[in-house]
Amino acid sequence: MKTIGAGRRGLAGCVAGLLLLSAGLSGCSTVQTAASSVTASIGSLVERIAHPEPAPSPYLASHAGLDSYKTEVAQHVVRHNPEHIFSGQLPPLLPAIVVLEITVDRDGQLDRVAVQRSRSPDASEVALAAMRRSTPLPKPQQLAQATGKLTFSETFLFADSERYQLRSLAGPQASE
Repeated sequence: MKTIGAGRRGLAGCVAGLLLLSAGLSGCSTVQTAASSVTASIGSLVERIAHPEPAPSPYLASHAGLDSYKTEVAQHVVRHNPEHIFSGQLPPLLPAIVVLEITVDRDGQLDRVAVQRSRSPDASEVALAAMRRSTPLPKPQQLAQATGKLTFSETFLFADSERYQLRSLAGPQASE
């Protein structure tokens, strides 16, 4: 069974041989130098064909863009809800964790905000109210171009019944 690289190297050898024969028949005095140069060039070409460099992943670019956008939104929510923000290191045992699914349009208006996960209805209401007080959010720019909307999640880490940190901005949590 032939591999792609082996077949291409065989082809490269044939092409180099033909070029060497042609140079020899034409009376070229630098046949060896020309043959070496051609062989190196063909070898380089075969290597690029056999092992192409991967194209940059659009997923990675959009993922990085989404992380930046989430950080920007979290900072925006903090500015609009200073009385509910817990500063400092979170305790080892959190009384509540709320995960919201947030959908914004290209202008930053909340299209939908829903609780994805929570064990505390009171904490859920605090998180939902914080998002409502923060509208409009920063515009998602190119992240919402395809559909006109962007959906992402944000986690509210509650230090007590009213104060929280947002996961996109939170530092390390204390250990017991």
